[in-house]
Amino acid sequence: MEFTEQNVSALYDSVNLINELQAIESPTEEQTETIERNTKHLEVMMGKEDFVALLTEAQITEINQLITE
Repeated sequence: MEFTEQNVSALYDSVNLINELQAIESPTEEQTETIERNTKHLEVMMGKEDFVALLTEAQITEINQLITE
């Protein structure tokens, strides 16, 4: 599979959603599950070298921080 900037943009939908939900003081169970699902998606995508090659160092750092939180 060939990755493009569209894939990066789509991944950032997950990044933004995780950030938004993590800002909630008392997330619901559904919100917590959404965070977990999207974090798993980040983990999968960060395991694809061709995808990671499209990211900047700042993006890699930001995504890795979300994965390890």
